[in-house]
Amino acid sequence: MDDIKRIVVKVGTNVLTNKDNRILGPILRELVRQISVLYERDIMVVLVSSGSAIAGKEVLGDTKITDPSIRRQVYSSVGQPRMMRHYYSLFNDYGMRCAQVLATKRDFDPGKHRENMINCYEGLLSEGVIPIANEDDAVSLTMSMFSDNDELASLVAELLDADRLIILSDTDGLYTGHPDDENSKKLKEVTVDQDVEKYVKASNKKEGEGRGGMASKLRIAKGTAKKDIPTYIANGKRENVIVDIIDDKEVGTKFIH
Repeated sequence: MDDIKRIVVKVGTNVLTNKDNRILGPILRELVRQISVLYERDIMVVLVSSGSAIAGKEVLGDTKITDPSIRRQVYSSVGQPRMMRHYYSLFNDYGMRCAQVLATKRDFDPGKHRENMINCYEGLLSEGVIPIANEDDAVSLTMSMFSDNDELASLVAELLDADRLIILSDTDGLYTGHPDDENSKKLKEVTVDQDVEKYVKASNKKEGEGRGGMASKLRIAKGTAKKDIPTYIANGKRENVIVDIIDDKEVGTKFIH
C-alpha cells in the first residue's frame, strides 16, 4: 500500500496481559517487531499503549488506598515507567528509538495546546522516533479524562491525519453475536451508517482491565472512519496482525465511510 505513510495502533490492556493480569513480554516483542517491519517500508507508527495500571499493580500488589481514582493514578504512575522500560529495550533490540507522549484531553483543545502536541509528534516522527502515547493518568481530572485509550487513539489519528487507525483487542473483530457463539459471524467490513450496534452487549470488566468495551470501540471506530481514516478492530494476540492489515489481508473488521 503505497499511500500509507503513518498509522496509529492502539493496544489494549487485554491484549498485553494474560488471564492472571501479568504483562506478556512476547506480545510486546511481536508488536515492536511489526512496527520495525513497517518502519523499513517507510510507514511510521504511533503506538497508543495501555497497560500502565496493570504494570503498576504488578509492582505494588494490593494497596491501602480506597479511592478508586487515586488508586488508578498511583498504579499508572508506578506502571508507566515500567511499560516504557519494556518498550525502550525492545525497540533498542530492533535498532529503533521510542518516546513517551503523555496527554490529557485538554491537549487536544484547539489552540496552543493542540499546536504544541502536533509539533511534538511531528518532531518525533521526522526523527524516525516511535511515539508511545498514553493518557497522563497522574494529572488527568475525572471530568477531563478520555473515555478510554480508544478515544485517545482516535484523537491522535485525527491530529496527525493518519492513514489508518488500528484498534487491537482480544477479539478478532466485530461479530453478529458473542464471539464464542458458533452462530456468530465476523463482519469483514462495516460502513459508518450500518446499524451494527445491535450486535454489541455491554461487557463486565474488572479493575485495571481498561475502560473500553466493544460498544465504545464501535463508537470510536465509526467516528474515526467518518473522518476518512479507515479504522480496524482486530486481535492483537494474532501474529503479524498489523502488517497483514496494512497489506490489505482480510483481518479484523474494517470500518469505512
